[in-house]
Amino acid sequence: MLVTIEPKKQRPAWLRAPAPVGDNYRQLKDLVETLQLHTVCESAACPNIGDCWNRRTATFMILGNVCTRRCGFCAVQKGGPLPVDYDEPRRVAEACAALGLKFAVITSVNRDDRKDGGAELFAMTIRAIRERIQGCGVEVLVPDFQGSHAAMDVVLEAAPDILNHNTETVPRLYRQVRLGARYERSLDMLAHVKKSAPGTPTKSGLMLGLGETLDEVASVMRDLRSSSVDILTLGQYLRPSAKHLPIIRYVPVEEFAELKRLGYEMGFRHVESGPLVRSSFHAADAVQ
Repeated sequence: MLVTIEPKKQRPAWLRAPAPVGDNYRQLKDLVETLQLHTVCESAACPNIGDCWNRRTATFMILGNVCTRRCGFCAVQKGGPLPVDYDEPRRVAEACAALGLKFAVITSVNRDDRKDGGAELFAMTIRAIRERIQGCGVEVLVPDFQGSHAAMDVVLEAAPDILNHNTETVPRLYRQVRLGARYERSLDMLAHVKKSAPGTPTKSGLMLGLGETLDEVASVMRDLRSSSVDILTLGQYLRPSAKHLPIIRYVPVEEFAELKRLGYEMGFRHVESGPLVRSSFHAADAVQ
């Protein structure tokens, strides 16, 4: 049975993140601007940007900063896509080297204008980082490539250390939350990774607080395990602006803790579950 819960007007105290300040934050911001790169930290208004950038970690966003889809939750700019910048992989690798990274996270906007959905640039970026920084791990957070297994295989041939693709929400809410995506397609793409590259750890995540029930979340978790997903992230949805989907409720930390326990019980190898958890939250820890 669905229960209607009125949204709260103020964020709970346990949902407040540190302000983006400090020398490391400013240096990373200057580096990104100098190399003309994009980060999902800025484009998606991530609440953890102050914490992560002060630890000199960032999630680089390739293929421009304009998305071809209009998801109701996302702060990334929507519209006509930018031309593909084939020098971008080199500059991402340069930034990773300047930061002294041992583990890099790469994502992208959706590029439904391209036949491969941008898979080629993912592969180029993985290889550029490996060539520039020996031993650097790479996680990629990829779109669904419109269900193209061939596109996914292009990424897998570059051997990322983790392949992440988010389901984002429960099937019932897909039309409001993930316009242009399909739940079954995302599961299929994750399952294909395990068939094509069995040794590659897979990862997926959900946002909570959009109106889903805990039973629906548990059902998605079971579906992900049935698709052999290894790593799970669960975090609180935060509304980027009044134009985006409203927050239906703030999920208590106790529920996140219970979902984490349930995730390990289901057999996930690593679970990050908490209000401020995002896709790349403690990404290197998941590898370890």
